[in-house]
Amino acid sequence: MLCCMSDSVNRPDYNSPKELAALLDSLGFAMQKKFGQNFLINQAARQRLFDLLQAEAASRCWEIGPGMGAMTGMAVDAGLSLSVFEIDHGFARYLQTVYGTVEGFRLQEGDFLQTWPRELAENGKPERIFGNLPYNAASAMIAALLENGLTPQRMVFTIQKEAAARMTARPGDKDYSAFTVLCQSMYDVRKAFDLGAAMFWPQPRVVSSVVIMTRNPSGPACAGNKDFTRFTRAAFASRRKTLRNNLKAIGIGEQQLMAASEKCGISPDLRAERLDAHMMAALFLALKQTTSA
Repeated sequence: MLCCMSDSVNRPDYNSPKELAALLDSLGFAMQKKFGQNFLINQAARQRLFDLLQAEAASRCWEIGPGMGAMTGMAVDAGLSLSVFEIDHGFARYLQTVYGTVEGFRLQEGDFLQTWPRELAENGKPERIFGNLPYNAASAMIAALLENGLTPQRMVFTIQKEAAARMTARPGDKDYSAFTVLCQSMYDVRKAFDLGAAMFWPQPRVVSSVVIMTRNPSGPACAGNKDFTRFTRAAFASRRKTLRNNLKAIGIGEQQLMAASEKCGISPDLRAERLDAHMMAALFLALKQTTSA
């Protein structure tokens, strides 16, 4: 973790591409396309995002990918206890200069997938997580949290519209997937609104969506279990194949599958895309019971 700098600087006008560009130039920063850096330059949209977080003062929160700190500023102004994760060294240095002296502010520099365990060990679990996630890594970031038991009450993410469609899909939808089951086994997931390219600078070539994840206490007991996740991925391995054929590839025999299917009332001739999270969990648990019997 970076040490706090003694000096601070004024925040830029986060709604002005011209001012942001001038600041980047003065600091010698280069935009890193591989990190998916697009700044949300619409104040009203940022306020809507922050309001969705429903975080009270002093709440422990994490922000993923703060960039130049537009949402960071809103969070610290609201008195949140905030840990931010920034992979770009230049932005991390800038954030520390601007916010490093703010009480409750902490910065983890580096890849979020590698640095979040350190933050968790040092400061405990967050109550909220939010961020504008890199389009090429959003699903991996969310999956890493859920599969490792980091499931705060509420998370709000800006992600690519197609990723949002997968997270909010229903059984039978073309976007329904193993990732959908993972998310919906622990959270109620809904799309709040879309963000057009014009709301960002530089403008991305895709439409973004804001998704809200609210912890669901009635999710199946095996939700987040890595064995359950592997099982679900196997069930979806080939979308056109039935559960019987997909699960055969991971060594689940015909007799075992038939016994489990009878126990939970789910036909092995269905495709995985027809099973909601609870049904998938029921089949998984029935298979475990037949194996141990």
